[in-house]
Formats: sequence, structure tokens, C-alpha cells
Amino acid sequence: MNIHSLSDVKSTSIGKGTNIWQFVVVLKGAVIGENCNICANTLIENDVIIGNNVTVKSGVYIWDGVELEDNVFIGPCVTFTNDKIPRSKIYPDKFLKIKVKKGASIGANATILPGVTIGEMAMVGAGSVVTKDVPAYAVVVGNPAKVIRWMSQDE
Repeated sequence: MNIHSLSDVKSTSIGKGTNIWQFVVVLKGAVIGENCNICANTLIENDVIIGNNVTVKSGVYIWDGVELEDNVFIGPCVTFTNDKIPRSKIYPDKFLKIKVKKGASIGANATILPGVTIGEMAMVGAGSVVTKDVPAYAVVVGNPAKVIRWMSQDE
């Protein structure tokens, strides 16, 4: 495990071979697997689970309730949300979950709304706004994101 000296990592649940780069904040309750790459300027809150071999590019904030399974790719500046009706100083009893299943990829600047599951090996195009579940092996793009094709299991 390699943690850059200019990061603030409170969690002790970080797997071997994981790299955490500069200006990353990881809160105490977060769980990060093995061989992950957490790039600069990233925030990971307490109720977050990140599997093995996950790449999180720069400028990503992973809020409470997000789970990234193994081999997931999160592009730069992807936005996760966890509150459907956000108000200043008014918090829900429980934040909605987001699950990104094994091998899925999310392109740069995509926005993922609360309560969504992105299926295994699915691909979310850059800049897309995901408002509902994405099926396994689907490629989705747009606002709102819609299926444009299906990938084979070999892709």
C-alpha cells in the first residue's frame, strides 16, 4: 500500500497494493480493496465500499452509500449523488445506495443519481446522467442515459 504524504487517510481498511495519491481524503469508515488506484483530489466518505482492482480517477467524490465492486473504472470528475431531495442542513435518515457492479466503467463527468445500480460490465458514456438502473453489459449515453447497444461478454 502506498499513501501519498499529501493525502489525509483515516481508514485502516485498505488492501495491499493500493495506491492513494496526493490531496485524497479517505474517512475512517471507508473500505478499499487490494490493488486499487485512487487518483488525486478524491474524497471517499465513511459508508463506502470499494472492491479490488478499482480505478478512481481524479476529481471524484464518493459519498456515503456507494459500493464499487471489483474491477470497476470510475473516470475523472464522475459525480455520485445520494440524496434525491437535498436541502441545506436537512439530512435524510438514510442516504440512498448506489451500486456499481463488477467490471463496469463510468466515463468522465457522468452523473449517477441516488438509488441506481449499474450492472456488471456495463459502460456509461462520458457526460451521461444515469437516472435509473443500467442492465449488465449495456452501453448507455445521454441525458437521461439510454441503452445504445449491448456488449458481448468478450468486450
